Amino acid sequence: MVKSLKYCLSLVIILGIASCDSPLTEEEKKAKADQIINGKTLLLSPHYQGSSKMMTLVEHAIALDPNNADARRELSIPYLKRGMPVQWKPLFDKAVALDPVNWQGWRGYLYLYFYRNYKKAIEDFDATDQLTPDFDDYPQGQSVNYMRGVAYMGLKDWDKAKLYFDTYINEQIATSGEDYADVTAFLYRGIIAYQNNEIESAIEDFLKVLQYSGNHYADAHYYLAKCFSAQNDFPKAKHHIDEAIKDFDLGYFHSRNYVEVLYQIYIQDLEGLKKQLENS
Repeated sequence: MVKSLKYCLSLVIILGIASCDSPLTEEEKKAKADQIINGKTLLLSPHYQGSSKMMTLVEHAIALDPNNADARRELSIPYLKRGMPVQWKPLFDKAVALDPVNWQGWRGYLYLYFYRNYKKAIEDFDATDQLTPDFDDYPQGQSVNYMRGVAYMGLKDWDKAKLYFDTYINEQIATSGEDYADVTAFLYRGIIAYQNNEIESAIEDFLKVLQYSGNHYADAHYYLAKCFSAQNDFPKAKHHIDEAIKDFDLGYFHSRNYVEVLYQIYIQDLEGLKKQLENS
């Protein structure tokens, strides 16, 4: 009852803010909506993202300015994380329509990781390149070229996947140095080489993963074990599968919040390979 009363009071306060300032001009409404979304209102709010109170604030911003792309995007995220695409997609699509430069690449990122809709993701990444042709965009802090590599890998188009991982890695080498590249780019490029039976190239990339991760990365050790097993070098294979299990138990493996990554490994995979090698 107390929580319900507090919630009702917060609604009264929010609505009261709107009524006290009325009548507002269209420009004032837009400014107030922007202040709620991009100013300090949400940052100072004690209500976490996706709570009913937070969503009420965002809905108020949209009521003030229906064309606020940031507000549409903010309101969509709780539905995304709760696995409600029917509610998420129209809101995010509207954000993209209103501000494609900022949000088209983000929608591709969400198609890629949350829905594994690789073709839709690639469409958005390609469109983002056309909008900003002079540089590699980084929605959610990830390179569009890197994510195109992941998407084509999901489609098992190994040649295009490798092309985009090469592009991403070479850009990092040219601008900042190889050690600035995301180690999973080497991991995925190594998996592609392994799938193509290019074992030496695969080993080279998996060793780079270990080089840039302090020698602790279960996925790299796991695939090195598979590579050395393919070469009948069972002592090395057994060493790497043991290291893979140790790193996995310590939490050193490729994963993401909310979703399963492409080619994610599990302890059953490691233990299965270990048992196989012990019988070799």
